[in-house]
Amino acid sequence: MPKLTISVENAEFQIIQSLKLNRAKRHKAQEVFVEGIESIKQAVSAGLEITRIITPDLDKLSGWSKDLIRSNPKAKMIEMSFDLYKSLCDRDEPSEIVITAKVDFLSMDDLQLPSKPFVLIFDRPSDMGNLGSLIRSANSFGVDAILIIGHGVDVYDPKVIRSSLGSIFHSRIVNVQSMPEFETWIANQRNTNQLSVVGTDSTGDVSLISHKLARPIAVVLGNEAKGMSVALKELCDYVVSIPVVGAVNSLNVASAGSIILWDVYKNSQ
Repeated sequence: MPKLTISVENAEFQIIQSLKLNRAKRHKAQEVFVEGIESIKQAVSAGLEITRIITPDLDKLSGWSKDLIRSNPKAKMIEMSFDLYKSLCDRDEPSEIVITAKVDFLSMDDLQLPSKPFVLIFDRPSDMGNLGSLIRSANSFGVDAILIIGHGVDVYDPKVIRSSLGSIFHSRIVNVQSMPEFETWIANQRNTNQLSVVGTDSTGDVSLISHKLARPIAVVLGNEAKGMSVALKELCDYVVSIPVVGAVNSLNVASAGSIILWDVYKNSQ
């Protein structure tokens, strides 16, 4: 495999940097920047096409990283100065490699769901850590598809990828482009799969203690600060709440969402 050595910022470095920092560039290229060994392992496990393998010191790589290079001969092998490499990485102690990889950006038309689907809908997510954590929980509890509504943080931001521990690469995720398209899709799913649409809110009038959630279902999580939009709330069959006894009357959206997803998983076995 030919090796490219970078000691100062150049065109190749700027492409890599744009994949890390620029949402529009990621989406146009359908390519992402992946930092963190576990996330890289999951990208490999999911069969993503690796386009670049980047390191500050090729000679000091572990056997695993060298095997990765050997098994991806079409990927660009890039060695760069440690200062440049560290400027790309968010961690204080960077891992020995980072990669870039191709991903498929799905549309609503690409979703093929089972007869009793389990769908997660997240309205305008504003925190990368919350979104990544929910993607990880969704993958753990068998969610068939994740729909992102409205303008929020980018699903393929490196911080979201890292928070998901790479489970994002095993998930079917769609950025919904319009509410009319979404409403038509929901109506079709109600007709064909008897889908229930269940909202979540600390003021919901249906308690999770007394009501069991199960497939077929779409769970709706609202924006961290503003909750569900009026349009989404009107689409819900009902809104469920998680009773709490502490002084603070609500849970972080990632925690609340994980509890709801677990309940659906448990009751659908």
